[in-house]
Amino acid sequence: MSASLHPSPVSRFPPGVAVRRTAAAVLLAVRDGNSLKSALPGALGGLADPRDRALCESLCFHSLRHLRRYDDILSALLDKPLPPASREVHALLLIGLAQLDALGLVEHAAVAATVEAVRVKHPRLAGLSNAILRRYLRERAVLATRCVDLPAVRFSHPDWLYLQLQRDWPDDVLGVLAANTTEAPVWIRVNRSRVDDPERLRAAWRTQGVESEAASHQPLALRLVGSGLPTLLAGWAQGHFAVQDVSVQNAVRAMDLQPGLRVLDACAAPGGKTVQIHDLCPQADLLALDVDARRVRRMQDAFARQGVTAELRAVDAAQVAQWWDGQRFERILIDAPCSGTGVIRRQPDILLHRRESDLPALHQRQRSLLEALWPLLSVGGRLVYATCSVLKSENADTVGAFLADHTDAESILLDASFGRPSGAGWQRLPGEAGGDGFFVAALRKTH
Repeated sequence: MSASLHPSPVSRFPPGVAVRRTAAAVLLAVRDGNSLKSALPGALGGLADPRDRALCESLCFHSLRHLRRYDDILSALLDKPLPPASREVHALLLIGLAQLDALGLVEHAAVAATVEAVRVKHPRLAGLSNAILRRYLRERAVLATRCVDLPAVRFSHPDWLYLQLQRDWPDDVLGVLAANTTEAPVWIRVNRSRVDDPERLRAAWRTQGVESEAASHQPLALRLVGSGLPTLLAGWAQGHFAVQDVSVQNAVRAMDLQPGLRVLDACAAPGGKTVQIHDLCPQADLLALDVDARRVRRMQDAFARQGVTAELRAVDAAQVAQWWDGQRFERILIDAPCSGTGVIRRQPDILLHRRESDLPALHQRQRSLLEALWPLLSVGGRLVYATCSVLKSENADTVGAFLADHTDAESILLDASFGRPSGAGWQRLPGEAGGDGFFVAALRKTH
């Protein structure tokens, strides 16, 4: 985050003011092109109370999930746009709307704290801010009707993405839009190599006051009910479980792992699927690659801590000549770089940063990985192609075109627990079975 976007030292202000100024600084950083993932942690470090950090994080996520709609509301409430020098005030008003709308905080307290946060650097605009937020409370029912016939605005999606979703999923588009604006649940993957019965974990968590639900189609997937930090749960320090969305767990499930196989995880960072492969098949000869050396170093540290045996290399998997030893793999996983349109509820800044013009380069990268790694698969072997996208151009269309060009490739029929059929693969839409949007296709080399 740029230093100019940091709020003044938070110790100078009441906690409620500090939280809102910090959230506004993060929002400005994201609007200036920073990812939420990079902007948020440093900002939260300035808040001492864990409750303040949790509120600030919630304000940031909810503001970004509803950003386009809140911008539209402010345009209706303001007689004229605020000057560029007052963009922090605009951000604080967005934070104010998130408190009153998405979070439903106590109205008078939320308004008062937001106005005081404005007063710190913009005292002349404190009265206007108070009037705007109170007018919103009076007129919120009418304001809610402004974009009822404009789904892209109502659900804060860019026009291009709304139109693409409408083309790809005409019967489900409103459900996808709505799911993208909701808070994602916390899913746990039980490490089978360390826990023989997931019910023991659930019982231990229950004594801590945390309930969980098992996924009907995946016995090792558990969803936490309500709030709770996974790092505080029994078994975390011992590596008994990992945080991993239930849909994402489908990629490794589709690999049909068997003992003794040579396995390639081609786009491994941040490493969750590599750990899952090792957990389900610790005897596998496992090679994990990623093009980002920094992420590979973090994976090496995490794997050492968790006792994962895998060879890690920082290399572009598509540049086969740089790393392949000539020995083929029986299983290959390509969790391809993609638009991320299936995980918007976890990364709402995607709504702000992803562009339609990004798609051709992503598609080229996806196809180059398939083309480069297919020759490395042994006859009878299985390649799993996966993305966290819901766009057919990255998923069903990409796999369909690959199959049409390769007579030695055939699709493998998976079951309904992997989602809905989509071309030669299976698609989960956001919120289906409680999971993220995720695509998976399994291909066999026939000769």
